[in-house]
Amino acid sequence: MEFSGKLALVTGAGSGLGEATALQLAAGGARVGVLDLRQDRVDAIAAAIAAAGGTAIPLTADISDEAAMRSAVDQLIAAAGRLDIVVANAGINGTWAPIDDLTPAEWDKTIAVNLRGTYLTLHLTVPHLKAAGGGAIVIVSSINGTRTFSSAGATAYAASKAAQAAMTNQLALELGKHRIRVNAVCPGSTKTNLSENTWRRNQEIAAFPVIYPEGDLPLTSGRPATAGEVADAIRFLCSDQSRHITGTWLYVDAGQSLLR
Repeated sequence: MEFSGKLALVTGAGSGLGEATALQLAAGGARVGVLDLRQDRVDAIAAAIAAAGGTAIPLTADISDEAAMRSAVDQLIAAAGRLDIVVANAGINGTWAPIDDLTPAEWDKTIAVNLRGTYLTLHLTVPHLKAAGGGAIVIVSSINGTRTFSSAGATAYAASKAAQAAMTNQLALELGKHRIRVNAVCPGSTKTNLSENTWRRNQEIAAFPVIYPEGDLPLTSGRPATAGEVADAIRFLCSDQSRHITGTWLYVDAGQSLLR
């Protein structure tokens, strides 16, 4: 019960990596604010945590909407009184298309959710981490934009993920004096429902051929990670076991990004 007495906020907690992370933090004894855009998903994960004997605080918000996020964080603090852990996980793949085909509105949507959403999440929660005397932030970035650039047409997504990784390093220094650790997890291929927020158009025009005769995840013979396997890494970075780690990008990709 390494998180006993602690309060965590997980964005995008209604599915995929966020859901797996929320379940793991709750299993470790944390009270968990589960935030998602969809009320039905928030209710489902809150019920699952309660059924397992944990405590969840359901929250709904569009992470790119300042007023909605401010209200959600206020609700969380009113219910729990403190904040110790923030997992900035919510995001979308957005539209993948050649740069001269990708529209400004499509670009703006991806940047708004992935980058502005991460900014708002931290902007609104860091004061509460400071008030608690320290804490842990984990940003869910990606191998795309940090090590690999072979996802055709994913310019907006890669740019947002690279920016998240840069925020990790910048804030690790800024917040270290407040005993707040800031790290990033960079997953590779993972079995989630992120495809719900992926729109592909004319990718073949932007593609450069890359061939992997033996598969592109060498450690697992091509098997993608499960959400739980990535959540294991997030849990570690949230825990006191990583108390001397900050400003680190942890790749959870079975060696995939080393091939690309």
